[in-house]
Amino acid sequence: MGRNIRKRRSPMAVRAVAASAALAIGGGGLVWANFYASAHESNSGRNTTKAAPAQVATIQCPDVGQKLSNVPNQARGQVDGELATLDQQITAAYQRLATTRDAQTRDASFVQNSILTPLKQNRQVIIDRIKLEINRVGGRAPGWLDGLSTCTGQPAAGQNTGGQNNGGQNNGGATAAPSASAPAGGNAGGNAGAGAGASASASAPAGGAQAGNGGQAGNGPVAADFVDITKVQPNVARKARIGSGGSAGVFTSSCGVNANKKFNTDNVIVAPGVTNGAHHLHDYVGNQSNDAFATNDTFAAAQTSCTNQGDKSSYYWPVVRIQNGTQDFDQNNLGGGKELNVGAIQQVRQAQIKFVGSPTSKVVAMPKFLRIITGDAKTTTNGLANANAHWSCTGFENKVQLTQQYPICPRGSTVVRTFAFQSCWDGVNADSANHRTHVAFADAQGNCANGFKAIPQLTMRLVYGFRAPTLTNGQIKNAYAVDGFPEQLHKAATDHDDFINVFDENLMNKMVNCINNGQRCK
Repeated sequence: MGRNIRKRRSPMAVRAVAASAALAIGGGGLVWANFYASAHESNSGRNTTKAAPAQVATIQCPDVGQKLSNVPNQARGQVDGELATLDQQITAAYQRLATTRDAQTRDASFVQNSILTPLKQNRQVIIDRIKLEINRVGGRAPGWLDGLSTCTGQPAAGQNTGGQNNGGQNNGGATAAPSASAPAGGNAGGNAGAGAGASASASAPAGGAQAGNGGQAGNGPVAADFVDITKVQPNVARKARIGSGGSAGVFTSSCGVNANKKFNTDNVIVAPGVTNGAHHLHDYVGNQSNDAFATNDTFAAAQTSCTNQGDKSSYYWPVVRIQNGTQDFDQNNLGGGKELNVGAIQQVRQAQIKFVGSPTSKVVAMPKFLRIITGDAKTTTNGLANANAHWSCTGFENKVQLTQQYPICPRGSTVVRTFAFQSCWDGVNADSANHRTHVAFADAQGNCANGFKAIPQLTMRLVYGFRAPTLTNGQIKNAYAVDGFPEQLHKAATDHDDFINVFDENLMNKMVNCINNGQRCK
């Protein structure tokens, strides 16, 4: 693929979070800078009568990459690099937001004048470069690109937002995850009972700065991001019945749990050639050569952690961390502590990888090096259109799946993340400009639309073993969360998963035949 041949790009320097945002390790948990204190609150923590105006919790910027669905192949490499620069700019702006809270309380226009206006100017420079690259190779850059340079400040949950609603997320409720066959973001089941999450939302500090045990360096998660799963009504939709023309088989690939600790903060799909393109840490199983500079040839020649050596595919997802005061190996690294991904990294106990068929048709082979991203790492600002997070607990998976909240599991049960990837392919492309439009979800009955073909649907189930957090009086202790872009506030809905198909031809054909014949194979 042409996207793999180009110059390496150096990441823009990103500021480390200053001491005011740093965590302090205490005897019983984490202590955070209180970014949402009263305007004249003293160091002793006593409030006075004058409250500060509503503060900006995060920065919302249009996702240029998701809107650019048509970029000429010759320009994709450079455009991907420029899109990565936009992410770096947002990260730097968010970190300035997090380290200037005192100035913000003294000057109501500080965020707009000192953070958002310079960010808009910097983004416009990059957008102009994107337009230039598209036009240079004979394409036609869309005129609406110029309208994507403006970012806005997003107030903290629970404050007077002036009509803003945190990107469409109702974080006080427990919204069901979409079913495996439905388009992501469908909110199947609706708000299935807020349970503990709703009451916590009412009593949590504005903006979520949890006194004494908050979230990741003060930028999430917050109490309202958690819900006692036993208090959520069942919300899992019934799966489509497999018809006479369907494909009922299952192919399993065993690739381990990343016991060799292959980590990096790259994302070769979205930001090829850009170190720290993900701005958060990924677990990897399968292909052992995945980094920012890997090419298709690199993948084909790599070692694999999969038992069947014919599967050199790359499976990767953001790590989960526990907020228990532990500093992990990347505390001082970009993508780690410097970008507010802090806490003890949790290794999965089980990582189950299965490929299943279609309820309505036979499946065809995936093209080699097919790239699929499921979910959206930026739902806090993008909304839920591409969300595909599935959070649950062992013993509850067939009853409750959550998109917008993390479950608190009862004794004897533990957290489970599942992913159901897109199962329809356009029949031509192994990737697309926004890494989405070449694949799609089937409809509720399992049909592929627009001439797309059914392919084996990748499903992944990640089981953890950490103890449940506790939620008391609006305080969450031992919170857990997925890594993410700092401005996304570590919301549950930002969970996502990535796949690059590197099955050899013989094993792919075995998989297709197994699924189409209704067998169980590995």
